[in-house]
Amino acid sequence: MNELKIGNKIPIFTLEDQNGSLFDMNSVIGTKKLVIYFYPKDDSLGCTTQACSFRDQFEVFMDADAIIIGISGQSVASHQQFAAKNRLGFTLLSDKGNAVREKFGVPKNLFGLIPGRVTYIVDKTGTVIYIFNSLLNVKKHIEEALKVLTNIK
Repeated sequence: MNELKIGNKIPIFTLEDQNGSLFDMNSVIGTKKLVIYFYPKDDSLGCTTQACSFRDQFEVFMDADAIIIGISGQSVASHQQFAAKNRLGFTLLSDKGNAVREKFGVPKNLFGLIPGRVTYIVDKTGTVIYIFNSLLNVKKHIEEALKVLTNIK
């Protein structure tokens, strides 16, 4: 597992979103800046707080010409329920088996028991320009993403 670093291109992948539709990363590279965040689990306290914070700042991300993509290993049905329950207006992708998580090199936390929480800010060329890794400081993912996005073209 190679850990993605600033300056690397993101891996190209296709996953199902919370509606069961295929989401192809090629469809957004070159059109928008990306906020790709990996999170441990739908409906856990930290993940719900993080997702709702992204939701609450959704317009600010749109104004920064960025789209938000949340990725975890739960099923499409779990993501659909999580998105509906919390009124999430952004894409959640189901990474069953964690293949995409491994392509990004997202580390596990707490003795390898919990999938990591990492946010990647990606420019329109598909290049990683910022990485924030914190399992517990969930709201800082949103703060850091906004700080970086407001300073890039």
